[in-house]
Amino acid sequence: MPFSCMLILMGFKENLKSELAYKGMLVKELAQKTGISRHTLDNYLNVREHLPTLEIAVKIAKALDVSVEYLATGNEPNHPIELKNHDTVKLIQNFNLLSETDRKIVIDHIALLLKHRRKT
Repeated sequence: MPFSCMLILMGFKENLKSELAYKGMLVKELAQKTGISRHTLDNYLNVREHLPTLEIAVKIAKALDVSVEYLATGNEPNHPIELKNHDTVKLIQNFNLLSETDRKIVIDHIALLLKHRRKT
């Protein structure tokens, strides 16, 4: 199955997880930005059939600077990534398997590497 089809099939929960990881945002930060309780957001991230109302989905999408359609279907990502490279695909898949804490650590390390690279 092509990777683009896998993205579409991921669903709201996986797209939300992926976007939070991409933005380096914690659930508690999203809760603060949207006014949606952390418990409610955790339900969207962890309960398979638990989907937000349209009003809540709009708040989440605005806070993440993506469209509701992207959260629901995986279409229209705000961050085009070259997904033809097998290493990039594997990196994204593995990154999404990490805990929120571990994803934050990875993001911090990447930021440090980029900062160091700019100095040299």
